[in-house]
Formats: sequence, C-alpha cells, structure tokens
Amino acid sequence: MIAEERLPVIKKPAPRNRGSKRLLLFLFVFFITLLLVLFFQSSLSQITEIEAQGQELVSAEEIKEAAAVKLGDHFFSVSSSGIEAKVKALKMVESVKVSKQFPGRILIEVKEYPKVAYQIGEAGQIEALLADASVIPVTLQGFVPDKPLLTGWEKEDPLMTKLCLVMSKLSASYFADVSEIKPDPSASYPDKIKMYTRSQFEVQTTIEYLPEKIIHLNTYIANLRENNQSGGVLRLLEADSHTPFDLEESSGKKEADNTPDPIVMD
Repeated sequence: MIAEERLPVIKKPAPRNRGSKRLLLFLFVFFITLLLVLFFQSSLSQITEIEAQGQELVSAEEIKEAAAVKLGDHFFSVSSSGIEAKVKALKMVESVKVSKQFPGRILIEVKEYPKVAYQIGEAGQIEALLADASVIPVTLQGFVPDKPLLTGWEKEDPLMTKLCLVMSKLSASYFADVSEIKPDPSASYPDKIKMYTRSQFEVQTTIEYLPEKIIHLNTYIANLRENNQSGGVLRLLEADSHTPFDLEESSGKKEADNTPDPIVMD
C-alpha cells in the first residue's frame, strides 16, 4: 500500500501590528521635531560673524548697518539677495556679492564706484568725487587720499563735472604725481586749470587738452630732472613749454631782464 503523501500545513501570516508602526512613526517625527527645535535655538542656527570686504570710502560698520543684519539673527531667515539689495542702495556701491557660509558666517564683498579725485567739504571733511562729480563723504578712519585734491571750485561747477568725467576715462597712473588741481580760467581758455605735482612743478593746461597732454607729463618731468631742472611751470597748451621758477627769495618776483626764456618741450 502506497503511503499517502501529506502536504505541509501553510501557516497563516500573523496580522501586522499597525499600532506599533504608528507609534514608531510618531516617535520618529517627535524626535526629528525636537532636534529641529533644539537646532534652531542653538548657536549653530545664528549669525556669529559678519565680514565686509572691498570698501574704501566707508567703514565696515556702515556696510553692516546697511545690510540690516546683526550677530544673533537666525542664519536661515536672511537671504543673500535681500542683503545685496540693501547694501547696493548705498550711493558709492557699484555692486555687492553676499556669501552665506555655514555655520553662521556672512561675507559681504563690495565694489565701489571708481573715484577720480577728492575735495574738502564745508565741514572740513574729506569727500570723494566720482566720475559724474557725485560727492561721497569719506567716513573711514585714518583714510589717506590717493587721488588729486580739487580746490577752488564752485559747488556744482559744470567744468568740475567735465573734469571728473575726463579723469575717469584716463589711467590713474597719469595722476600719481598730481597732488592738487584748481581752476585757472582765462579769456582764451575758459576751461584752463592748474595742476601741482609732488615733484614741485606747476602744470598749466585745459580740461579739453588734458587727455592729450597728461600722458606725456611724467616723461616731461623726468627729462627736466635729467637736465637738473627741479621745478618750474609747465605750459601744456597748443605748444608745450617749461619756465623755471624764480628763485630770488628777497623780492619774490622775477626781474624782467633776468627772466629765462621758456624751454620748448619736444
């Protein structure tokens, strides 16, 4: 007799405990929420450092004040674009880039409009002049001017505006030896100016001639020094010439019969 083969009894799967899974999910969400709360209340979520770079006319504190963020603010609640828009509103700022670096560091990189010269304001403070002759008060402590000083100009003088525009289109290296520029109009040259150099020369030219003449100024001065001419008046007009200063200390005036003829510059 053939033994009957019996099939193994298949056990029914135990019903899943849905209550346990819900409990685990609840605990997971609870702990994640707790961790987030603790994180946002910790110093890791706060701004701990604000750094401003690139500014020359204003202090880093003024840049930070314009940014309207401060230490302790929530790092994730401020946007880079929002800070950029606020700092860009400053008159001297041409562009700004803000970088957020976790944890807690905000870097504000500023590029200012090119400055062409300086002047002394009514209150005696240094003011920077931009290409359009816009005036920017310099508030940076210990600031040393690195551009010519404009003196003797009337407020909002159109010729000063023209001068600033012309200077903005020329290399700053051409003005490295120029310490001061003042108006010196005449009947023949209404836009005539005088420039005083640190090398003890007085340069007479016009705003119109400036782009053409300034590029040769350093060469002229170097050649004169090679010929033992330590100062004098350089007239850079239709023709270029040099006249030495009168060295008679007793009278302070030139004697007509001793006045040297001007040296024509090549």
